[in-house]
This record gives sequence, C-alpha cells and structure tokens, in this order.
Amino acid sequence: MLAVLRHRAYRRLFAAQVVALVGTGLATVALGLLAYDLAGADAGSVLGTALAIKMVAYVVIAPAVGAIADRLPRRALMVTADLVRAGIAVSLPFVGEVWQVYVLVFLLQSASAAFTPTFQAVIPEVLPEERDYTRALSMSRLAYDLESLFSPALAAALLSVVTYNWLFTGTVLGFLASAALVVSTALPARAAATVPRGGRAYTKATAGTRLFLRAPELRALLALNLAVAAAGAMVTVNSVVYVRDVLGLSAGTVALALGAYGAGSMAVALVLPRLLDRVPDRAVMLPGALSLTVVFAGLGAVTAARDGSWRLPLLLVLWAAFGAACSAVLTPTGRLVRRSVAPGERTAAFAAQFSLSHGCWLLTYPLAGWLGAAAGLNWAVFALGSIALGAALLAVRLWPARSTDDVHAVPAPAVHVHADLPLGHPHLAGARRVPTGWRHSHGHLTDGLHAR
Repeated sequence: MLAVLRHRAYRRLFAAQVVALVGTGLATVALGLLAYDLAGADAGSVLGTALAIKMVAYVVIAPAVGAIADRLPRRALMVTADLVRAGIAVSLPFVGEVWQVYVLVFLLQSASAAFTPTFQAVIPEVLPEERDYTRALSMSRLAYDLESLFSPALAAALLSVVTYNWLFTGTVLGFLASAALVVSTALPARAAATVPRGGRAYTKATAGTRLFLRAPELRALLALNLAVAAAGAMVTVNSVVYVRDVLGLSAGTVALALGAYGAGSMAVALVLPRLLDRVPDRAVMLPGALSLTVVFAGLGAVTAARDGSWRLPLLLVLWAAFGAACSAVLTPTGRLVRRSVAPGERTAAFAAQFSLSHGCWLLTYPLAGWLGAAAGLNWAVFALGSIALGAALLAVRLWPARSTDDVHAVPAPAVHVHADLPLGHPHLAGARRVPTGWRHSHGHLTDGLHAR
C-alpha cells in the first residue's frame, strides 16, 4: 500500500491531509475545554450545537463551492481554505462568548467544505491508475482513523506542559503546513468541465446532486451514506453513555471503546486494496452495509442486559465491527464516484457526496442523542438500526448488479480534439470549434469508435 507514496505529487498532498487532520484533532480537544470554560455544566449543549453547525456548514457550503470551483484555480482554492482555517484557529483562544464560538466554527467548517471536495477531486487526476487510486483511498481512511487515536494522545501530552489555548497553535501550524505542501505540489491539468457554466446559481449549485440522482450506483451511495451515518452516530454520540451509565465504568474506558471502533476501521482499510483488485465495489460495500444490522442486534442485547462481565468485551467487539463495516462502505466511495461521472464533473460530484453524506449525519446525530436521552437507549438502538437496515436494503435495490463496477464499462464520455479533419466530415457531427481544431464528445461504448 505504501508504494503509492512514490508518486511525488500524491505524497505531498497526503502529507498535507495528515498535518491538517492532526491540527483539526487538536482543535477538537481544545474546543471542548474552551466550551467548558465558557458554559460550565452546559458545555455538552454548546458542543452539540457546534457539531450541528458544522454539519449545516458542510451541507450548505460544499454545493455552493462546487458550483464555482471549475472557474477557480484548484491549488489557490485549497491554499486559501487552509489560510482561512489557520486565521480562524488563531482567533478561537480570544473568544469570550458562546455565540462567538458558533460563528467561528461555522466559518472554519465552511473553509473545510471548500477544501475537502476539491482535494478529493484532485487525487484521481494525480493517480489516474485504478490500482494506485484504490490504495490512496485506503491511505486516506487510515489517516482519518489514526488521527482519531493520535490527536487525543498528543493533546493529552501537550496539556501536561501547556494550557489548552496552546493547542490552537498546533492547529494553526497544521493548516499552514498543509497550505505550504499544497503550494509546492504540481497538479495535473484540469479536465474539461462538463457541468453547466452558465445559468442560475441554484442550477450550478445543484449540478452535483443531479449527477447523483442520474446514476443508479450513486443513488445507492446516498442510501449507503445514511446506513453508515446511523451506525457512526450511535458510536460517536452514545459511547460515553454506554461506558459510564450502562456499564458503570471509568472515563478512560470511553477512549478504549472509541479505539476499538478505529481499530476495526483500520483493519478493513488495510485489507481492502488487494480485495478490491479481485472483486467489484458492489460486492464489498453492500455486504458492509447489511452487516450493520447484525451489529445493531448485538448492541440491543448489550443494552437490554442489566449486568454481566461479558458486556464490555461484547461492546468492544461490536464497536470494532461497526468500524469494520463502515470502512467497507466508505473506503471504496471515491472509486465509485470517480467511475460514475466524467472527469470534468468530478469536483461537483465530490462536493455533492461531501454535502449529502453530511446531511445524513445531520439527521442521525441529534436522533442518536435526543432519542437516547428522552426514550432510552433501547429505542435509539431500534430506531437507528431500522434506519441502517432500510437504507442498506434500498441500496441493494437501487444498485444494479452490472453497472460501473464492470471493468469493461467506461461511463465517462470521450472528449478529444480533431485538428486535421475537414469541415463537413461526418465524425464532426455535434463538435464545436476551438482554437486547436474541433472539440468532440461521445460515449465510449455507443458509437463503435472507441469500444473496448
């Protein structure tokens, strides 16, 4: 898997992703401590609201950026987003009111909503070979999982010698380092845009969503996003409730439970590249989503039991299984989006995936918390498990067995320029004049010219 780091451009972009993730992780810890300073016992409410604001920013801003990203230099867009995030991180230690935290969190996550889809759309062009791109996706998954384990440990070590305000300095340095790495990276030429350039802002902002609704496998991906969000919200929101209230264990065990989730995710991310060399995405992602229902059933048993020393080991196994199943769905997602749209549509498509997937989290996060608090964990398990089951079954129905997973299918149109054909040549039907000749776009498998 590490062989993909031999690609110089990808190596620098991956390093940019890693340092930015570490900075974000430090900010997460520092923000929790800042919220406690500002709100005391109501810190949980502040953080919950901040998390909801984060999701709203992702859902709203990503499509808007996707509408204009094809007109902007990609490197400049990513660097600007990093510099904005660094500037906001500098400001966070100086806030004195809760509403100021909310405003800065929205601005910070809006910049992330501009950076991440653009970054995701660049990687397939940096690594055009399917084998390399698959390994890059696994590397990205591992980076996210390792950050969730490494950043809290680093924060704990730093807090032993400095106050939490200094953690924001680490965040600033992470974003500045990311910007420097992006600046130093030579990006490939942008593919010709095939999403609408003119028209109303709404039409352009929803272009990526229309791409999802057009392709059966991307419609299935929407359902898979919801299944993963149901499981992930249960882990993120209720891990502390299970450990502290249901099992009556120490706060340190919460980190153990979250670590089990990350370990399951990393284990699958490590084995997926070789597996995906032999089997299609559909054969990995759909079973991963369906297995979430089995894990929810096991969680129901832990929730219903009143005592027993077996509950903690089973909870750790279930959390690891949640992580493994979610990784099986999430890791190949970039491959699926890449195959399903034309190169010029990738930025809009990745922006739509970013926005729509976080829309699912915006639904499941409050459901996991509010339903668990109001009606009990049993009802939260039942509701989120039902959502996961329904979403997985819908994905099975929406995703045809023969689609873009077929290695012989090339859904993206061929776009090329003819410089030497005379005016009136039959192959120029539908072509348009450009400075270098005639630009022509057609399907690979429908006109008999480029079938393979």
